[in-house]
Formats: sequence, structure tokens, C-alpha cells
Amino acid sequence: MKKIQMVDLQTQYLQIKQEIDSGIEQVIRSAAFVKGEQVTNFQHHLEAYTGAKHIIPVGNGTDALQIALMALGLQRGDEVITPTFTFIATAEVVALLGLTPVVVDVDWDTMNMSVEAVERAITPRTKAIVPVHLFGQCANMEAIMAIAKRKGLYVVEDACQAIGSVYTFSDGKKAQAGTMGEIGCTSFFPSKNLGCYGDGGALFTNDDDLAAKIRSIANHGMEIRYHHDRVGVNSRLDTIQAAVLDAKLPHLDEYTSARQMAAKYYDNAFKDEKHILIPGHDTRSTHVYHQYTLRIVKEDKTPDKELRDALKAYLTDKQIPAMIYYPIPLHLQKAYQDSRYKKGDFPVAERLADCVLSLPMHTCLDEEQLEYITRSIKEGIRELTK
Repeated sequence: MKKIQMVDLQTQYLQIKQEIDSGIEQVIRSAAFVKGEQVTNFQHHLEAYTGAKHIIPVGNGTDALQIALMALGLQRGDEVITPTFTFIATAEVVALLGLTPVVVDVDWDTMNMSVEAVERAITPRTKAIVPVHLFGQCANMEAIMAIAKRKGLYVVEDACQAIGSVYTFSDGKKAQAGTMGEIGCTSFFPSKNLGCYGDGGALFTNDDDLAAKIRSIANHGMEIRYHHDRVGVNSRLDTIQAAVLDAKLPHLDEYTSARQMAAKYYDNAFKDEKHILIPGHDTRSTHVYHQYTLRIVKEDKTPDKELRDALKAYLTDKQIPAMIYYPIPLHLQKAYQDSRYKKGDFPVAERLADCVLSLPMHTCLDEEQLEYITRSIKEGIRELTK
């Protein structure tokens, strides 16, 4: 059996080696390493794929989030609501800009932002909501957009884990992750569903004025060369990375299907296991499975941190990688300690942190590997709980 990896980028590369190598070679031959034509080509192809009117490629997903908030003109002290169970970048950029991060709890099943928690967190100083489409499925965007419209708030989607996920509104309208709020953000980190071979990211918007402002901010605040109309940053997708992404983009639906098939195998294997809860699925959103995340629980379905940690160690001995995303919610991180929050304030996020375990998930998992992973997990739980 081939070695099991959390993400198998090498096998994926070998499957499209000719396309990748050709794209990189074209960039090297042209020597247009910054702002080469491949960046524009990829931008237009991704616009066609997602339906977004404007896509602005940038240096990474964190830059995309920061630039989005800068483009909205938020002022120091303005409050931005984001979930406490997510990667740190979402709150990091809020704090870096002198804004006030307001964290909220998440739903137990989907692990996405709780709409009820958002409602409770809004104050007169709230200016924006940043839903995170965690692990590959969209947050409840219909409800979030309704709240934002009613309260006059901006919505910036963190779609860094959910490119290609499709959300269906109650009227039947469909939209891709990142295209529903004022601005959407994504990451092209190598392990992402659409990943490059370094760092990369992009912003999505359907607003012409916002698009112009985002492009300016990402380019040192310039619209005309050496005319700096606003404070900006230097953030751009380099041409080699754009060539890699443009080679991968036509395969994205194929990659999504492969992930979904692996997830279905996991679901079927674990659905009746009394110490395992499989990922909850929001029927309004397709799931593209950036991660496949179990919850390891006691027989009464409460989190079992001891069993989770023991199972992870057991899998390591079996040469099966597994990861804990995320072991410490944002409100308990040392850098973000805040007198407004204390342990116990966000019980769902804290329960998830004690029991989540993400399994290998990528486009090249085969049935032999999946059978070995699932069998080992079930055997491990039986051994650890006897």
C-alpha cells in the first residue's frame, strides 16, 4: 500500500505533470515573474468558474482578508464579528487593523458560525460579519445576509477552505462560496482544494468600485503609477503560482468529486460507530471537504478528549496521519485574551476543540488506503475503550 499522507500533492502533480511543467516553463521563458499574462489569464478563468464579476489575485489568503477590511473603510474600534472556532488569520487581520474582533460560537453539527450567536453579538459599533466556510461547506449565508441587510452591515466571506462549494438559497438561486457577500476571500496555500506551489490568494467582489479600491490597495495604494491615493500594501500573486493554478483549475470539479467520494466512504464506515460523530452536512451547501473532521465522543455523545488524543497517537503508530483543527478556540488564545471573554463563554467551540480529529483528505486517496484508515480507527477505538 502506498504511504498515506494527510495531503498528497506529489501524486496530484504527477497526474498533471505535463500541464504544470509547461505552464512554469512558459513563465521562465518569458521572464515575466511578476504581473505576467498568466496572472490575468488565471483571474479571468476563475471569474468564469465562480461567477464573480471581479477577482483580484493577491499574495495569500491572510492578505486577502486584510485588504478586504481595508477596502471597506472601517475605522479603529469598529467591531467585526467572526467565529471563535477557526484559524487565527480571521481574527488576526481584524486586530492588526485596530478593529475590534468580536467572536461568536458555532453550530455543533456543521461547525460553522451560529446565526443566533451573530444576532446576539451585534452592537451599535458592529460594522461587518466575517463568516468562515469551515472545512469546505458554506455557513448559513441566507440568514447571515438577511441579518446584514437588516442591520446595515458588510459581509466578508472567508472562503479559504471552500472554493467550489455551492450554496442554494430558498428561492433556488445558487452561488459559489465567496461570491455572496460584499467581498469574498480565498487562499491558494498548497494544501487547499485549489492550491499553488507556494503562497497565493484572491478576493472576489461583484462591486465595481470595491474592485477598483481592492486593486489599488493591493498595489501600494496606486491606480496610476507613482500616484498613491490611499494607504496600501504590496500583495500580488506571482506569475509562476498563477500558471500552476491555471493548470489545476480545469481539474477542480474532478478534485472535488474525488474528495466527496472519499468522504462518502468515511461516512459509511463510521455512521454507526457509537464513539464517532461524522461531519454534519448543511443541505443548503455542497461540501468540498477541505478537511474531513470527526468528533470523538463518549457513549452519551459528549466530547471525549482523552479518547481523541489516544486515538490520534494510535493512528500515528499505524502510520496514519491525523490532525486536530483547532485545539484552542480564538477566545482562549494568549494573543487574543480579552476581558470580555472567559473559558466557558463559547461552549460549543470548546467542546469541538476537545473532540475534533481530521483524517487524511485529498484527491488521490484510493480504496486500499481508505479501508486501512477506517479499519484502523474502528479497531483503535475498540482497543482503547475496552
